[in-house]
Amino acid sequence: MKSKPNALPWLWLSVAVIVLDQLSKWWALGALQPAGMPHPVIPGFLNWTLAFNTGAAFSFLADSAGWQRWFFVLLALVITSVLVVWLARTPRRDWRTALPLGLIIGGALGNLIDRLHAAQVTDFIQVYYRQWSYPVFNVADCGITVGAVMLIAFGLFSGKAKA
Repeated sequence: MKSKPNALPWLWLSVAVIVLDQLSKWWALGALQPAGMPHPVIPGFLNWTLAFNTGAAFSFLADSAGWQRWFFVLLALVITSVLVVWLARTPRRDWRTALPLGLIIGGALGNLIDRLHAAQVTDFIQVYYRQWSYPVFNVADCGITVGAVMLIAFGLFSGKAKA
């Protein structure tokens, strides 16, 4: 019995996300001092603003006593493991599943590197409009978010395409 090729080669996308994330954070740490000072990119819409997050999305649990670091490390390892198994069980030609999983895995591991290295995640992309401002984020967060949205969208609309 011949086994079908799986989607594990899509992990190269994860590696690309990790590299872009870590390089951009390295740049931000060197170029955007002091932390919290906005550097306009597109006035009225986008700044580079160095920030650090010891919590999760939207600084969830950032004010905790430090245990959250290891909680988020463990969570990232468990989620990544589950997604890698999912990728291994996905046919290579199923890019609608493999592409989002690759992005999410790369983003999760990019932020995991920060947590292990510095006990906090480096963020620097600030989107805003007038008084409204989205929480500062990074390339890894983009991978996670775009991957999750793609996974949901492809899951919702794939049944209609086949029908």
